[in-house]
Amino acid sequence: MRILHLDSGAGMRGGQWQVYHLLRGLARAGHSVLLLAPPSSPLFEKAAAKGLAVEPLSWSRLLARSAAFDLVHAHDARSHTLAALFSRAPLLVSRRVAFPVKGTWASRWKYGRPVHYIAISETVKECLRAAGLPETRISVVFDGVELPDTPGFSEHGPILTLASEDPGKGAALVQEAARLAGVAVKPSSDLPRDLRNARLFVYVSEQEGLGSAALLAMAAGVPVVASAVGGLREIVIDGFTGFVTENRPECIAAVMKRALTDVEACRNISRLARRQVEEKFSLEAMVMGTLSVYEKVLSC
Repeated sequence: MRILHLDSGAGMRGGQWQVYHLLRGLARAGHSVLLLAPPSSPLFEKAAAKGLAVEPLSWSRLLARSAAFDLVHAHDARSHTLAALFSRAPLLVSRRVAFPVKGTWASRWKYGRPVHYIAISETVKECLRAAGLPETRISVVFDGVELPDTPGFSEHGPILTLASEDPGKGAALVQEAARLAGVAVKPSSDLPRDLRNARLFVYVSEQEGLGSAALLAMAAGVPVVASAVGGLREIVIDGFTGFVTENRPECIAAVMKRALTDVEACRNISRLARRQVEEKFSLEAMVMGTLSVYEKVLSC
């Protein structure tokens, strides 16, 4: 298969990591892939460093290049718009957010253009269905994460949270909860590194398509305290694969205390959460699930 991938992100967030891992998996499987992305973006640089085909993203390049591919796969909102306007091949879109689709004429036109959608969770799929898209045009493919060779859970390690300037990620809530609980929380800008030796990962969010940061912690065997919102509810089951909290400082503090005082529960959660990632959220499962969608779309 020949797949043209589009991503307009300027940073290296969860969605860009998924694109990076997907490109590598598809290339290893023998498929032809080309990424169009901003030339100054970390995704562009990482893909190029791995020898993957990558070129600067622009409407003119998309228009010129897309006719030579079987499928165009857009991975974010801006590239979705560009492809809806300029793609000369069938368009598939990955949707990662759980926000409602706008009901404007322009939005209805834009969302009517793709032949198929990949939703990263059942929560995101329901958002697309609520916008009027038929279920036959939506497939769920969960995010995948790397599995460290050894779990990183440490009873004496730091409590981590995600370093983010996004106000929807609840940094202020976490810090207030930590004050109430009488503990220190370390914001991490390099989760894979910091999860090698961590006691707990606190992930508070107003809304979440799935929660790849939580999956990274689960893969590392580090117990997660997560908001009971969006796709997080599909991966974090209270007392089994993590701890669930309401988005109020006193509730977060109480759940943190519960996790910190019940070491045996944390050990069990560490084991069960890692097993769940192995079974449902591996990189291999993500790549194979995406390939299955490509095959279904191109066979129609």
